[in-house]
Amino acid sequence: MLREQTDCGHPKSGTTSGLVAYVDGEPAGWCSVEPRPAYPYLGSVPWRKRAEDRADPGIWAVPCFVTRAGFRRRGVSYALARAAVNFAREREARALEGYPMIPEPGKDIPWGELHVGHAGIFAAAGFAEASRPTLRRVVMRIDF
Repeated sequence: MLREQTDCGHPKSGTTSGLVAYVDGEPAGWCSVEPRPAYPYLGSVPWRKRAEDRADPGIWAVPCFVTRAGFRRRGVSYALARAAVNFAREREARALEGYPMIPEPGKDIPWGELHVGHAGIFAAAGFAEASRPTLRRVVMRIDF
């Protein structure tokens, strides 16, 4: 289903819902990456001190990662974040954002919440902190 949804067989596709990562020819993970308006639920992210239009299609978002069991802790999400940067830049996005969790020291984040990634994934791909809308959430951004 994700192969079809992402237009996986066409790397030059202008549209997609995300990118699929492969390890030794086997699908290992996926991240969503599209213009920010494709994700209406991002409208609930607190917007303190941000002057730009939430519906600006020139700003893209990476709100979700999925890594298959057996491929976790092997850098798949890091590779997907880097690929998302290249993908958005090639399609003339002006910026790319992610909305990762900030784990509390010594506390685990339930798997269902960590699908947004952690700040280190985005930082390693060149993103910088743009804002902290809540104690547990950070907006990471890279401007092109």
